[in-house]
Amino acid sequence: MNLLSAENISKNYADRWLFQNLNFGLQQGQRIAFVGINGTGKTTLMRVLAGLENPDTGLVTRRQGIRVTYLGQQPVFDESLTVEETIFASQNDTLRAVKDYEHVVNDPNHDPDDLQRVMERMDALNAWDYESQVQQILGKLGILGELLTRNVSKLSGGQRKRVALARVLIEEPDVLLLDEPTNHLDLATIEWLENRLNSPSLTLLMVTHDRYFLDKVANEIVELDKGTMYRYQGNYAYFVEKKADREMREATEVEKARNLFRKELEWMRRMPQARGTKQKARIDAFYVTKEKASTNLSKQQLELSVKTTRQGGKIIEAEHLNKRFGDKVVMDDFSYVFKKKDRIGLVGPNGAGKSTLLNMLTGKLQPDSGTVDVGQTTVFGYYTQTELEFDPTQRVIDIVKEVAEVVELANGDVLTASQFLTLFLFPPAQQYTLVSKLSGGEKRRLQLLRVLVKNPNFLILDEPTNDLDLGTLNILEDFLLHFSGCLLIVSHDRYFLDNLAEHLFVLEPGGAVLNFPGNYTDYRDYLAERETEAALEAEEKAA
Repeated sequence: MNLLSAENISKNYADRWLFQNLNFGLQQGQRIAFVGINGTGKTTLMRVLAGLENPDTGLVTRRQGIRVTYLGQQPVFDESLTVEETIFASQNDTLRAVKDYEHVVNDPNHDPDDLQRVMERMDALNAWDYESQVQQILGKLGILGELLTRNVSKLSGGQRKRVALARVLIEEPDVLLLDEPTNHLDLATIEWLENRLNSPSLTLLMVTHDRYFLDKVANEIVELDKGTMYRYQGNYAYFVEKKADREMREATEVEKARNLFRKELEWMRRMPQARGTKQKARIDAFYVTKEKASTNLSKQQLELSVKTTRQGGKIIEAEHLNKRFGDKVVMDDFSYVFKKKDRIGLVGPNGAGKSTLLNMLTGKLQPDSGTVDVGQTTVFGYYTQTELEFDPTQRVIDIVKEVAEVVELANGDVLTASQFLTLFLFPPAQQYTLVSKLSGGEKRRLQLLRVLVKNPNFLILDEPTNDLDLGTLNILEDFLLHFSGCLLIVSHDRYFLDNLAEHLFVLEPGGAVLNFPGNYTDYRDYLAERETEAALEAEEKAA
């Protein structure tokens, strides 16, 4: 029996059907990921299944008594509460007992009778293991000490996401719905989260662009494509293989329909009179064949290299950079001379100083000491997480045309702004849509395009994969693999880093920067080897 069911549900947005007459069921232990290009309705479908929006048609039902918890991309809180009050706001009796216990033990002046009372309550509910789990979740997400007493209105975007994630994990619902759960998390936290969610007892629906995360956590992929739902009983690697098979079959069917259409068109042009039953049936079949033959299955591959501004011998020379904020050192004596075609990934925990380094290199922030010497021919293209403000009255194509009417390729060919938009999954019909009608992921894709068409020779991308769909990610990766300039990437997407980064700047505690030769997987293997060696040394000393 399904825990959650949807029967013939449909949703219309901005005079367009996102999906129609979908049927869906979720059973105990299923961990399902929704995938599809931005704008296909993944987030809307999640909100409908969570009960936060009503479908325009159809019905969503839940098994009686189950608890469903939803984590959205932009967490919503009661802004008057503290972090601790927000996390422990559940009506769960066990969680309330843990909250009371934590409140008493964290009060240095607590009454011994109060401590005895809350401990007896913990005993009665068998809550001690649960309390240990709560502490582990808060510790792994960095929600400790002063942060617990801070008002949620004072939190950064990343902190809000971690608080919201802690809240849904601690509640332990029967069904967990997660929309882009890895956004704003550092790499170590993502790996902890995927290990936690990879549990046979967990029932989960999620939307995520993180392909390693998908591969490890999901045991089923559901693709939304042109309002139709396709289900694949396996992880992301299985989905990629079977989707390719499906598209090949569809292409064959469309080609057969086009051949039949050409023959039937000749018959139709002779203006047959639909007097007999057979003739009328053949005419009806003609229009069905015409619709099938008109199906557009072309997937243009972006195998092109955009012409970059000529790059001189000097690109960027950073010497002995130091930066601190108050007592916190975020950069300690960093030096590096950038070379042509450098492809560097910048990694480290949240708050380690990644954005600080990017801003110093581009002149947006001055170091406390040290110098940054930028070559005269270096032209930056800088994509950040925050610059998403568009004039809502403008159309999609106007945003790109403001920067460039045409895009010149390395081979001398020229693409119009419209052609470039099409390659990045903005079809001609959508190019004249108002920007205000775009989804969050579509706006990020448009902002990324605005950076790429500026003809830079040094691209700096700060979390470029956030909110992008898998199709766009593959296109972006192809584009960047052919990019002939320098590339500096901050990303929590391990698959993206592995494909593009040839070495890493690893920001370590105290402001040190490790220049590591290799991609992210190489770095993780290096850390694992160090941990193994340290364990062996400890055993030898203890022997």
